[in-house]
Amino acid sequence: MKTKTCKISYLALAITTALASQSAFAAEQDEKAKENTGLERIEITARKAVESLQEVPVAVTSISADELVEKGIQVITEVQQFSPNTTLQRSRGTNSTITAFIRGVGQQDPLWGYEAGVGIYINDVYMARPQGAVLDLLDIERVEVLRGPQGTLYGKNTIGGAIKYVTKEMSGDSEFNLQGTIGSYGQKDLKFTGQIPLIEDKLYLGFGLATLNRDGFGEFLLSDLPGQDMENYNKDVQAGRLTLEYHASEDLLFSFDYDRTEDKSNSKGGYRLLPSVLTDAPVPDSVYDSYTSMPTWNKVELEGWSFKANWDVSDDTSLKYVYSARESYSPTNIDFDNTALRIFDVPAVYDDEQKTHELQLNNFGEDYKLVAGLYYYDGESCGKFDAILEELGNAIGFPGLTREVSGCSYSKSTAAYAQLTYDLSEQWSVTAGARYTKDKKEALVRNGLIFDTVYPETNWVAGYIRPEGDLVPVVLDDNQDWSKFTPRIGLEYQASDDIMFFTSFSQGFKSGTFNPRATGPEPAADPEQVDSIELGMKSEWLDNKLRANVTLFSLDHEDRQYISVLPGETDADLNQRLGNIGSSEANGIESEFTYLATDDLMLNLSIGYIDSDFSEVLDTDPDTGITFDKSDRFTISNTPKYTFNLGANYTIESSVGDFIVNGSYYYRDDYVLFEEDSLLTQDGYGIANLSVSWYNNEGDLNVGLHVKNLTDEEYMVGGYQFVGVNPDDGSFIPGLGGDNTLISYYGDPRSVSLTVSYQF
Repeated sequence: MKTKTCKISYLALAITTALASQSAFAAEQDEKAKENTGLERIEITARKAVESLQEVPVAVTSISADELVEKGIQVITEVQQFSPNTTLQRSRGTNSTITAFIRGVGQQDPLWGYEAGVGIYINDVYMARPQGAVLDLLDIERVEVLRGPQGTLYGKNTIGGAIKYVTKEMSGDSEFNLQGTIGSYGQKDLKFTGQIPLIEDKLYLGFGLATLNRDGFGEFLLSDLPGQDMENYNKDVQAGRLTLEYHASEDLLFSFDYDRTEDKSNSKGGYRLLPSVLTDAPVPDSVYDSYTSMPTWNKVELEGWSFKANWDVSDDTSLKYVYSARESYSPTNIDFDNTALRIFDVPAVYDDEQKTHELQLNNFGEDYKLVAGLYYYDGESCGKFDAILEELGNAIGFPGLTREVSGCSYSKSTAAYAQLTYDLSEQWSVTAGARYTKDKKEALVRNGLIFDTVYPETNWVAGYIRPEGDLVPVVLDDNQDWSKFTPRIGLEYQASDDIMFFTSFSQGFKSGTFNPRATGPEPAADPEQVDSIELGMKSEWLDNKLRANVTLFSLDHEDRQYISVLPGETDADLNQRLGNIGSSEANGIESEFTYLATDDLMLNLSIGYIDSDFSEVLDTDPDTGITFDKSDRFTISNTPKYTFNLGANYTIESSVGDFIVNGSYYYRDDYVLFEEDSLLTQDGYGIANLSVSWYNNEGDLNVGLHVKNLTDEEYMVGGYQFVGVNPDDGSFIPGLGGDNTLISYYGDPRSVSLTVSYQF
């Protein structure tokens, strides 16, 4: 740890020295450079109040609406390219479920009952479940990525960080925007957004509608079910937003927001990395092709409401109340083995509801800023999956064999928080914050074998009728509560108007939970905890033409929750144990640079480095009862050691309007997809993107041509491994279902799209 810290400190010193030398260089700039207007101020709400990006002592990346448009960014997962040490991926067999990791901290398994490690927020409203969290960007103002534990202002389940989706505010005028996109693989998108003043200066209506469609990147090659849609990796999404805003007075604002999304894209079929030992189908030629014995349909339905009341009590004090409710329903088909046989098929249903209340106080004085509040969360996360092992059942003389698991996790959380920044002098300030959280969780789990082929609902496949009643017994019915105090303490030094240094200690926790796959009574896993130390600099140089923000961090991740897969007497056993098995450490640096080289040319560079390892992983030998450390078999998943993005934005003025050329190259170092004995490792790869946008002189017409993944890189974003390795000769040993199930899913191939937007 001392060696790592020294290396990071030397690197920070070198960067700071290099930047400091630029102050002398600034005085020597020629007259043409002095005419540059400088970089624009970026406002964010990372600390639940509007502040400049350069004033906030937090590692945060903000991407504006203009940047999103000019780069052709369409879904929130693309934001990972611009935030160091960040992973946002479409995970596994669904089109809308997110896998989010920041600084090596996240949650890979999306099953009900598990808690996130990175919080997803829509206008400061927490989105508890990963299903449907791959949000399409509609009527967006900006996206903020907060790195590191956010345990004070955002609470539990933000031990890695938080992703904030901020929609556009009302302007008070009638505005309409129609946007259409056509592109590769039959892409056809249409978005219509706008706002209307219903009562001048009083009541406004805002809306956004979108239909997003694309053919598949590949196809399902074989299927024994008639009437299947054989496209793989397609897109079929309809989404809408509605906002009603009422200004009761100059000091009192009420707003109501409603959103709904329906994703009917097919379930994604995985790519078999190993030939099946039970079928004669070859490994597909394309990584986007697959085989399946399941229905290919899939559905994600999301619906959310929120109500906000904001009262400016005085010039320096405001009160805000936010109520939200959200529900989702997601029936999905996951073919684990990806063959035309029912070897290991998993149809599943996710059904979730949540409600939140938050009361927040903001108070600002001459030498202090205070944010404080009360928070309440009530959530219900339920589901059911059927692990169909029909081929194994036939082999032992039954018409089928299914392991059914179902249940619910009921969670209630109350919290009180406060964070104060106090100016000790004109240059020094201190930040202190704390949050007290009390969680209660109840869990019900049903788990058992059924000697038949069973689906979660009637008509899952044509003609199927599910038997009445519960088919498997209750194996776990328990509850537990936890409480946690999470502090933050920081010190800031404003060296000049343009340079701020800060250091902080912060703590966050992820809630304890019960095992949703339990086969019998077992204790809940305790909460995870992350302790993080940061040392950072926010700076602007060369008359506000160069912005350089650098953060060094070190974190300890304790009591990590982990699912261990235990062997059973037969392949039909799906025994999984949940527990707090160990801890990990990480040290790293994140640097973000923006340079306005001329009035027309802007350069961007972001670099992330992280050195993360498991320091301890304890397990118990089931035969001897002896505890042992197996950390040498574990690797932090979804966490490349290096990430960087180099981009350029060039404006060309002409008599017919402005052309903006935007290019970038994003690199991710190699990473594994699973923590324990991972057989899926993605080698380092780079993605080149190029966009050209045209704005007419009136500013109401925009045309953009976007090329993504220019070199057509193939890279894994998820997978499944149900296969063993013989330690003697390295050969593969068939796993659950009796087949070599080693499956991967891939990011998008090269695509070209043309977008036309018209404001009126």
